[in-house]
Amino acid sequence: MPDRVLPVMRSPVERVRDWNEFHAHVDESTLRDQGARCMNCGVPFCHTGEMINGAASGCPLNNLIPDWNDLVFRGNWKAALDLLHKTNNFPEFTGRVCPAPCEGSCVRGLVDEPVQIRTIECAIVERGFGEGWIVPRPPRHRTGRKVAVIGSGPAGLACAAELNRAGHLVSVFEKADRVGGLLMYGIPNMKLDKAIVQRRVDLLAAEGVRFVTNTDVGRDYPADRLLEEFDAVVLCGGASRPRDLSVENRNLPGVHFAMDFLRANTKSLLDDGETTDFISAKDKHVIVIGGGDTGTDCVATALRHGCRSLVQFEILPRQPFERAAGNPWPQWPRIHRVDYGHEEAIAVNGSDPRCYSVMTQRFIGEGAVEAVETVEIDSSFNEVSGPKRVWPAQLVLLAMGFLGPEKDGLISQLGLTLNAKGLVAVDPNKMTNIPGIFAAGDIERGQSLVVWAIADGRKAARHVDQYLTSSTSQLRGVARAAFNSSR
Repeated sequence: MPDRVLPVMRSPVERVRDWNEFHAHVDESTLRDQGARCMNCGVPFCHTGEMINGAASGCPLNNLIPDWNDLVFRGNWKAALDLLHKTNNFPEFTGRVCPAPCEGSCVRGLVDEPVQIRTIECAIVERGFGEGWIVPRPPRHRTGRKVAVIGSGPAGLACAAELNRAGHLVSVFEKADRVGGLLMYGIPNMKLDKAIVQRRVDLLAAEGVRFVTNTDVGRDYPADRLLEEFDAVVLCGGASRPRDLSVENRNLPGVHFAMDFLRANTKSLLDDGETTDFISAKDKHVIVIGGGDTGTDCVATALRHGCRSLVQFEILPRQPFERAAGNPWPQWPRIHRVDYGHEEAIAVNGSDPRCYSVMTQRFIGEGAVEAVETVEIDSSFNEVSGPKRVWPAQLVLLAMGFLGPEKDGLISQLGLTLNAKGLVAVDPNKMTNIPGIFAAGDIERGQSLVVWAIADGRKAARHVDQYLTSSTSQLRGVARAAFNSSR
C-alpha cells in the first residue's frame, strides 16, 4: 500500500515574493494511489461531523469520502464530482482552506498516516471545472417566493445556492464591494485565489442568484423594507466583532485589528494597487498577537510586505508533537503544527516566529507604538516570576479571534433575541424569534470553520424551503407583524 504523499509546494523563499496561491497540484496516478489508501474500514468516521471537546470530529458536511475516494481510484472522476457536490456546494474552497477534520478521524490514521482527503477533494472539483462538467444549472421552475440572504460568506453562498436550486428567487446582500465575505476579504490571496471565489460567484449568478453589493442592510437598506419585499430572510453576516486587548496605550497608532490589515491588503491587490491606504508592514518590526489561522495569515502577509522582523505571541503553551492521552482518536488531534506562514518565516528568517505562554501587558510609544512589554505565564495564566521583556514594534496586529456579530444595526432593528454568548438565538430549524427570519453560520454558531458555515447554510436553506412551501399565510405580513410587535 502506498505511503501518504503530500503535494510538493513551491519553495517558501520563492512564494513570499508574490501573492499567488501556494497550493500545488498532484498528478492523476498519484491521486489514484492516494485514493486506494482509503480502506474498507466498515464504519468510516471521516464523515461523522460530530463535535467532541469543542472541535469537529469528521466532516461537518458528511461528505461521502470513502465513496469518492474509491471512484478516484477507479478513474471515474465525473461520478466522484457528482457525489462530492451532493454534500458540498464549494469543494474548491474547502479543498484549500479547511483544516480537514475528516483526516483527523480517518481510520487509517490509527495505524498509519491518514488519507490525503483534502488534496483529493480539491483535485476532483478542479478536474470538473477543467473538463467543463461544472456549468450553470438554473432551476426549471420558479416558486415566486423571494428570499433575502444577508451576507455573502460561505454560509450565505451555500444557503443561496440551495434555495435557488429549490426554485426560489434569491437576493444576496453584501456590504463590501465584492461578493464572498471572508472568502474574498478575510482569507489572503495566496491561501485562496480570489479568481477561484469569483468563478463560483459567476456560476451562481448565471443560475439566477441576484447579488447586491455595497449595501449594508440595516443602514443602507432598512429592516422594514426588507420584510416588505421578501417572504423570508436569512442572516449570514458572520461574527465580525473582534476580541480586543485592554492594556495600557491600546489606542496608540500602529496597533490594528488583524482583519483591518488583511482586508485592506486584499482590496489593494484586487484593485491593482490603486487602493494605497492599506496597512503596510514594510521595513517594520511586526508583532502578531494571537496564534490561530488569522494570526498565521498576518504572518504570511507581513513577510510578503517585507517586514524588518516578525514575532507571533501565543498565550497558550505549545501543543505536543503527538496526541496527548486526553486527546484520543477520533477527536481532532491537538498537536503542534507548522502552517504555511510559519514555514515561510522559518525559511526567510531562520526561526519559527511563535513565542508561547506570553501575555502582553502594555504598549509603549510616544505618538505611535514603538514596543510591546510582555511577561511569561504558566498554564493557568499566572505570571511567572522573572523580568519583563520589551519587544520592538512599529506594527502590532491583534488576531485573538471574534466575539460574535455586531449588535447594532440590523440585529437591533429587527429585535432579534441573542443568547448568552451574544450570538443570534435560533431554534433547531435555524429560525430566530421572528417568524420568517433565519440565521446561519458564525452569526449564530460563533467563530468556526468554513466547512461548518457551509453546513449551516445548507441546513438553513432546507428549513427556509419547508417554511415557504408549507405555509399558506401571507408570509410577509406574518414576519412584519412579529417585527412590529418586538419593537
